[in-house]
Amino acid sequence: MGKDVPVVVFSREDRRNYREKVRRNLDVFAQMLRESRFEFDRPLAGLEIELNLVDSRGDPAMRNAEVLAAIAQPDWATELGQFNVEINIAPQGLDGDGALRLEESVRARLNHAEERARSEGGHLVLIGILPTLRQEDTHEGTLSANPRYKLLNEQIFAARGEDLHLCIEGVERLDTYADSITPEAACTSVQLHLQVSPEAFAAHWNAAQAIAGPQVAIAANSPYLFGRELHRETRIALFEQATDTRPKELKSQGVRPRVWFGERWITSVFDLFEENVRYFPALLPLCSEEDPTAELAAGRIPSLDELTLHNGTVYRWNRPVYAVVDGTPHLRVENRVLPAGPSVLDVAANAAFYYGLMKVLPHAERPVWSQMAFSTAEENLASAARHGLDARLYWPGLGEVPAAELVLRRLLPMAAEGLSRWGVDRSVADRLLGVIEGRCLTGRTGSTWQVEAVAAFGGDGPEGRQEALRRMTLAYIERMHANEPVHAWDV
Repeated sequence: MGKDVPVVVFSREDRRNYREKVRRNLDVFAQMLRESRFEFDRPLAGLEIELNLVDSRGDPAMRNAEVLAAIAQPDWATELGQFNVEINIAPQGLDGDGALRLEESVRARLNHAEERARSEGGHLVLIGILPTLRQEDTHEGTLSANPRYKLLNEQIFAARGEDLHLCIEGVERLDTYADSITPEAACTSVQLHLQVSPEAFAAHWNAAQAIAGPQVAIAANSPYLFGRELHRETRIALFEQATDTRPKELKSQGVRPRVWFGERWITSVFDLFEENVRYFPALLPLCSEEDPTAELAAGRIPSLDELTLHNGTVYRWNRPVYAVVDGTPHLRVENRVLPAGPSVLDVAANAAFYYGLMKVLPHAERPVWSQMAFSTAEENLASAARHGLDARLYWPGLGEVPAAELVLRRLLPMAAEGLSRWGVDRSVADRLLGVIEGRCLTGRTGSTWQVEAVAAFGGDGPEGRQEALRRMTLAYIERMHANEPVHAWDV
C-alpha cells in the first residue's frame, strides 16, 4: 500500500504547502529527465505478492501482526486488512535458469512463512479474493494497525462525504454500502516490477496497458465476493469501487477515479506524474524536510518524497515508480492487474508471460498501441475481468477474438521470443509458458476451478453457499501447496 506515515491531523495550510511542494518536485523531476540522471535498463524482475490469512476452517484470520512477528523476516509486511500480509521479492535476473530460481525462492519463503503462521493458528492463501470473506469481516476494526491505513481511510471518506457504494453486476448481483475502505483488503494481487530507462518508459507503459486484458483473462482467480459469484476477476471492479473518493455527483461531472486505467497512450513518463498532480487532490499531504531544488543543485539525488507519496495514492493498473537505490535514481513500470495464486507455479507462469511480452512489444517496428485505440485496451480489460478466458478481446490484425485464441495464436509465441531475448533457458521458458497454454486449451483458470468446486460441494445456489465456499477454500489450499498448475487440478 505504499509508504508508512505517522498519525496526524491535516490543516488547510498543510494542503497548500503540499500542493506547492509536489509541484516543485515535478519541476525537479522534469529537469532530471532532461539531464538523464537515471540508471538505465537492467534485466531484473521484482515481485510483490499479497496473501490472505485463514484459520483451520478456511475462514479469515485477523492475525497478521502475530503471524508477521512469528515469520520475523524483513521482506514480509502488513497489508490493508488484518487478514492480509505481503512479501517483497528483491529484483533478480531471469537469464539462464533465473526464472526457475525465482519460483524456488518464492516457494521456499512461503513454506517457511506457512510453518511460522501455523504456530499462530493461521495459514497462508494465494488467491485473488478470499472466498470465505463476509461483509461483516470488513470494517474499520479489521484494518491493520499501521497508522497509514487509518489515515487513508479517514481521508478517502472525508473526500467522499458518504459511505462507499459497492455495486457489481455479474453472474449474481452485489449491491451494498461500506463505512470503511476495508473491502479493498479483499483484493490480493501480484505486482510485477520492470526497470526501464526514461527514454524507453513510454513504450513499456503503453505495451503493459495493451496486454492488461489478456493478462487478466488467463489469470482470473477472483469469482466470489461476500458469498456471491460475480465476475471471473471481481478484484478489478472491487478495487475500482472500494477506494473511490467521488460521490455520484462528481462521477457525473467526469472527475477521474483514483483507481484508473488512464485515458491516453503516453509519450513520456512525465505525462503520468503530471496527470497525477493535475487531476488528483492530495490524500496524504505530508511534507518532508528535503528541498529537491537544492539537492539537485548540490549534485545529490532528491528522493522527491511528496511526488512519490502522491503517486502511491493514485492506483493505476500500470503505475510509474520513481525510486532512489544506493544513491542512483531509476524508473520502473509496476504492473498491478494480476491476482495472487493459485499456485506459486501459476504465479511464475503469469510473470513469465508478462516479462516475455515486455521484451518484444515495446520494441516492435509498428507498436501495437499505434494500431489500437486506448479505449479499446480499457474495454479489453473490462471484458477480461468480467468473462475471463470466455472474453472476446480485440487485437490488431486479428480483430475481436476469444481470449484463448488471441493468447495461443499471437501472444504465446511473442512471449516465447521475449524470454529467449531475456536469455531464459528454453526448458524453463517452455515449462512456464506451457502452464499458460494449458489454461487456454482446457479453459480452466483459478476462477473456473473455484466455481466448479463450489458447485460440486453443493453451493451453486444461495442455500449452503457459505459452507461450500469454506470446503472449496480448504481444497484450494491443499492443491496450492502441491504446486501443480491450476489447469491440472481435479474437482
